[in-house]
Amino acid sequence: MDTQAQFADQGKESGDAAEAIDRRGEVARWKAVVSEYQKPNFWVASWQIINSVGAYAVLWYLMYLSLSVSWLLTFPLAVLAGGFLVRVFIIFHDCGHGSFFKSQRANHIWGWITGLLTFTPYYHWRWEHSVHHSTNGDLDRRGIGDIWTYTVTEYLQSSRWEKFSYHLARHPLILFVLAPVFLFVIRERFFSPKAKPREVKSVMMMNVAVIALAACLIAVYGVVPWLIIQLTTVGVASTAGVWLFYIQHQFDGAYWERSEDWDYTAAALQGSSYYKLPKVFQWFSGNIGFHHIHHLSSRIPNYNLERCHRSDPMFEAIKPLTMAGSLKSITFRLWDEESRKLISFRQLKRQQRSGNRAEEGLEPSQV
Repeated sequence: MDTQAQFADQGKESGDAAEAIDRRGEVARWKAVVSEYQKPNFWVASWQIINSVGAYAVLWYLMYLSLSVSWLLTFPLAVLAGGFLVRVFIIFHDCGHGSFFKSQRANHIWGWITGLLTFTPYYHWRWEHSVHHSTNGDLDRRGIGDIWTYTVTEYLQSSRWEKFSYHLARHPLILFVLAPVFLFVIRERFFSPKAKPREVKSVMMMNVAVIALAACLIAVYGVVPWLIIQLTTVGVASTAGVWLFYIQHQFDGAYWERSEDWDYTAAALQGSSYYKLPKVFQWFSGNIGFHHIHHLSSRIPNYNLERCHRSDPMFEAIKPLTMAGSLKSITFRLWDEESRKLISFRQLKRQQRSGNRAEEGLEPSQV
């Protein structure tokens, strides 16, 4: 019996070793592939600034001219400006990863400028987002730079007030309409208690810069016109941005594991979606739909993501998430560790009813 146990242990060790070797081989393979696309291109990046930041500035000028004509012209321009602001944020995002330009000085300068336009402190956001990349899909390291998600067990063990707060926070109207504006206009004005001096300073400096920019625009546009235009552009951009972030990590087939079983490659390729958007939306969102590639290597600038995705069958084998298919994700609320998938509150209630019926001795067909 002891001999059998010894052989069993040896077999398990051999299996673990083989799995570790396979994992190292897989990592070496994707690292070799993505290295080619981690090289920033000055001219492509510069053109993107012109057609994004430049276009956003032009739209503000056009909105100024349109005020003397009709709000029926101003409002559509503000909505369009919101679309360009999403693209501006993608540049900000890439600068935060140090991937947009080869020069880190250029990344910091343009990160600060685009941060001002999106009301987001560059160094503070950069720090929080780096935590998100290193903990994505890890159930034991949630809480920074992600969307509040309970496991089923955590939800059932929470108090009534916690459940009410969670229901409220996960309601689509709150999550995709009110919370996004609150996040960028209000929440980003405060620094995290865990932030270091540079991150704290970046929040304070950005707050001063935002107030100065607002004062200048109010002097030109007037208080009410500026407020309407600004809230419209920020509302459109923040709602689109939060939706994109949500759908990139909360979708059917998403990856979540406890720390001891968490794997970086799996978290990137399985825990980040390939959101296949129509070309016009792909352009406005700066190719961020290729989020599996971005999480595999955040050093790839947005303008290289699609080319990297199409460079190897390993990436193209990933099932795309369409706009129509992504709507199902609106109902997802909890991570069920038993079934290893995201479920809705309604599904949880069905599970509870089934469990109660089973305890009463009823057959599954009667449930």
